[in-house]
Amino acid sequence: MNHLEQSMLKTFRPLIEGLYGADESEKLLERLQAVIGRYPANRTVGSNPQARWNEKDALLITYGDMVQNFFDPPLKTLRGFITDHLGQALNTVHILPFFPYSSDDGFAVIDYRHVDPAVGTWEDVTRLSEDVYLAMDLVLNHVSRESNWYRDYTSGILPQRNYFIEVPHGTDLSTVVRPRNRPLLLKTHTREGMRQIWTTFSEDQIDVDFGNPDVLFEFLDILLMYVEKGARIIRLDAIAYLWKKIGTPCIHLPEVHMIVKLMRRTLEAVGSNALLLTETNVPHSENISYFGDGDEAHMVYQFTLPPLLLHALSKGTSKHLTAWAKTVSSAPAGCTYLNFTASHDGIGVRPLEGLIPQGELDALCEGVKERGGYVSTKQNSDGSESPYELNITYFDALADATKPEDKSHIDRFLCSQAIPLALKGIPAVYFNSLIGARNDRKGVAKTGRFRSINRQKWNIGLLQQWLGEPSSREATIFTRYRRLLKVRGQHPAFHPDGAQTVLDLGSKVFGVLRTAPDKSEAIMAISNISAVPATVSLRRWCRNPHRSYGDLISSQDLPNDEGRITLSPYQSVWTPIDTPD
Repeated sequence: MNHLEQSMLKTFRPLIEGLYGADESEKLLERLQAVIGRYPANRTVGSNPQARWNEKDALLITYGDMVQNFFDPPLKTLRGFITDHLGQALNTVHILPFFPYSSDDGFAVIDYRHVDPAVGTWEDVTRLSEDVYLAMDLVLNHVSRESNWYRDYTSGILPQRNYFIEVPHGTDLSTVVRPRNRPLLLKTHTREGMRQIWTTFSEDQIDVDFGNPDVLFEFLDILLMYVEKGARIIRLDAIAYLWKKIGTPCIHLPEVHMIVKLMRRTLEAVGSNALLLTETNVPHSENISYFGDGDEAHMVYQFTLPPLLLHALSKGTSKHLTAWAKTVSSAPAGCTYLNFTASHDGIGVRPLEGLIPQGELDALCEGVKERGGYVSTKQNSDGSESPYELNITYFDALADATKPEDKSHIDRFLCSQAIPLALKGIPAVYFNSLIGARNDRKGVAKTGRFRSINRQKWNIGLLQQWLGEPSSREATIFTRYRRLLKVRGQHPAFHPDGAQTVLDLGSKVFGVLRTAPDKSEAIMAISNISAVPATVSLRRWCRNPHRSYGDLISSQDLPNDEGRITLSPYQSVWTPIDTPD
């Protein structure tokens, strides 16, 4: 037995036995070796696992058909837009599921191994990967009702006959954590009669059974295929709900963590430094459990940030945001956070549990409704419902409901975007945030889904027309946003592994001190989150608070009054400083 096989047995055996028992382990380890053997020369991302990222890393989250014209495949159009307009502003593109699908804008996958012809081909994906790194979704909790897997299940064809979770009538599922208010079970006709099967998210998204090792090996092969096709990051969608065990909450079960570990070890076994990103929209302590001991996900979303930042800017106080930021522990070595404000989904509010008073959460939800958004709910174990996510564009979420044409709206929005760029971790930017997209209520009316409010697609000609008009809202936001991204990428103080100190600057200001890993640079990143000017003292944080300080964002010197600087409403400043000895 060669070295690789010995290493694999030692690394994988405890996980395989933990998932499927010792009796099946030898056979399953042989299957695992066969899967890995099909990908002997997988594409890698760098040779040093400790140098997986730097300050230049930033993700664009986008659908494959976010920008379109009448002549070219959308993936080709997207590539052109990125080349022409974003340049060096970011280096990674997360293409949301671009496979044939039946609903949920891609998250009900019909076929994992083919590109949806409506957006392009694998060749288009490869060409995009020549310009930027790629992130791809592995939608592994469920498949489309129109998939061949599900059709074979209903027809009784093996192995898919055993790919899904049948639940006997009368089973007590009251302990199951529900992320939606829809029925958990779907009645379906099969060759063997009527069955009830598990559907966590919708009747078109049928949960697969990872208790069956055949399902695991299907997805391990798909995982390695995506990396071979150029994925730098694999996003594990809805991973928290992956393993079902009657009588438990069916979320974050130990087996889920074993599967994440197994996937990470599989990537390592083929010589790939591709990164795993877990999607778990839950309170922070639950979310970071997917780091494991530095042996599970390489990255986790900072899910608390979007709703807490929205709350801070809505209330004009950094109190809760600063208090939370101080509690955020450093990620294990070789791991980091993904910082964002908006995505294709809504703004989850579960991460706010215990962080703000219930009355303020209620007010936040009402504020979203006043601004033309919606509030999605989840079903609780007692049958009641509670808010699950806010459905609104982040730009409109920060509008003044009493002053629709408020001139400070753009400043307030860009303040919300500057803060995540300065935090420790890697920033991710949703396409629609780049242009300050407004609520797409027509999209909601068309699809009947609240999330459509922030999933609008764009004609490339119209988009370029807006961006060509310097005074337009879209061009103003895009130009300033792009500068933020470019400036960030030029400064090693923003390296994801650089130190971070959360500053006490009063209730109107949020700030962090970022220091490069080699201590070659330190930057104070501060933002006034209120509608009135705010004064900040530099005395505590700077070696020489009386000298001249410059703002990297505006390229201007900051007026310094006896060691104090004053920020305009919603102004963000990134200033290099000499830290005290």
